[in-house]
Amino acid sequence: MSFLHSLPLLSLIVWSPAAGILALLLLPLHKGQWFYRVAVFASLLPLALSLWLYADFGRGQASAGYDELVQWANLALQTPAGFQGELQISLTYALGIDGLSLPLLLLTTLLGVVAMVASLYVKKRQRSFLVWLLLLEIGLIGLFLARDVILFFIFMEMSMLALFLLIGTWGGSGREKAAKLFLASNGVGSALLLLGITVLVAGAGFRLEEGEALIGHYSSLYRDIAANLAEPGMWNKLWPNGVGEWRPAPMGERTEWGAFILLLAGFAIKSAALPVHAWCVKLYKEAPTAVALLHCGVMLKAGAYGFLRYGLFLFPVQAAELAGAIALLGLCQLLYGAILAWRQTDLKSMLGYAAFSQMGVVWMGIAAFNELGMQGAVLQMLSHGFIFALLFLVAGSLQERIGTTEMSGIGGLLRPMPFVSGIWLAGSLALLGLPGMSGFLGNFLSLLGVFEGYRGLAFGAMFGLVLTAAYALRGVLPVLFGGVKEELAVKRDARFAEALPMIVLLAFIIVLGCFPTVLTGMAEFSIEGFVQHITATRAGG
Repeated sequence: MSFLHSLPLLSLIVWSPAAGILALLLLPLHKGQWFYRVAVFASLLPLALSLWLYADFGRGQASAGYDELVQWANLALQTPAGFQGELQISLTYALGIDGLSLPLLLLTTLLGVVAMVASLYVKKRQRSFLVWLLLLEIGLIGLFLARDVILFFIFMEMSMLALFLLIGTWGGSGREKAAKLFLASNGVGSALLLLGITVLVAGAGFRLEEGEALIGHYSSLYRDIAANLAEPGMWNKLWPNGVGEWRPAPMGERTEWGAFILLLAGFAIKSAALPVHAWCVKLYKEAPTAVALLHCGVMLKAGAYGFLRYGLFLFPVQAAELAGAIALLGLCQLLYGAILAWRQTDLKSMLGYAAFSQMGVVWMGIAAFNELGMQGAVLQMLSHGFIFALLFLVAGSLQERIGTTEMSGIGGLLRPMPFVSGIWLAGSLALLGLPGMSGFLGNFLSLLGVFEGYRGLAFGAMFGLVLTAAYALRGVLPVLFGGVKEELAVKRDARFAEALPMIVLLAFIIVLGCFPTVLTGMAEFSIEGFVQHITATRAGG
């Protein structure tokens, strides 16, 4: 499939849902029965292209064949005294793929289809809902493929805007409060990220082009920033004699720490890490099913992914010094979230705290600073996405039929709804880490990596897994077993349109649990290179 390299494949994956948006806007209102079909078909396009990319993807240098780089704009800056040339800031449209982003791309495009299918529950202003949901998918896909820090930020903000409108317009009775809380919290995170990105571009984005005229560029390209941070001594060597006293200065230690802290705080808020998590649980209780599963399945991972790529890999020395604190916060998040999940009486609230809790394992795996821990973190991110998408899909199906997700109003569903009950049981077993399902290996590898450097924290995390089993079983026993309530005895089981995505998600959970290298194998090369870079940088620093 070498001809794929001649296509702007990554751009096609990012922007293919826009074809669905255009088709939806052009369809007349009396063709409302086509809205849902068009949206599902539009979401299938990026999934098909992603699978095509996966089939052709190779390790090592093969990934470079998919890179896309287009000069977006060159903005002239005021030339400082002593500089004999031009000074510009370069904005670029840069996309790329590697072993870290490809598994998350596949997760995003698959859950995009599942979310479109789940949107069949939406009856109010369905076309507008589907348009914003497709726009949300574009933003989520784009942020995993962006290789320009400003472009990454734009895609993330596109996702935030779409989420705010979807929650505030189509959410539950408390949708306005949930949307405002989401916007306020993520707005702070966005402000911190923007400050961190500004420092990155201004402090580490400089490159010089020598030709007929001397041109200095402040670039937002990820590769330029990474290269300058890795080799700050090269900056002054680029400058010829006779350009006066003005020289670009590499980022000092304090500036590097400032940029790292800004990025860490911003991404922590975006991923609802402890202690900035309250907005997340409110969102899951009020958001439509399609929105909740996309946010929990993908958007939470964007924060951890962003910290890996733009925090840890760019500032390994700073990240190493705070690794113990990050691992400790991850443990606190695991335990605190598990306790709160165990105390909930509403299924969606329980899932919200459970999702918050399980992300603590991801942060612990990242903080381990070794291949085992990072591989476990990537696997846990994928597992987390599939499992919670499945559980939110079942919870949404129950809410549609029964009108509530309160455990007191649900009971004995095994008889009237055996299929939905079986899927809920399987998803809960995957959540508590049953061997043969993805949850087991994600937890195991992450904690094995943590055990190498923080044995006490690893033992504490084992207690967190016991609490996970407690709240998972608490969500199963009253829902599936016991006496069947009279009003529930006549409820019908899942329709085909609901059952198919549940089966697909469960299949991925089992395949990822039995054959994890199907998705994580492609990440090994990238993680190995990152760990080697981190080790070398720490040794040199």
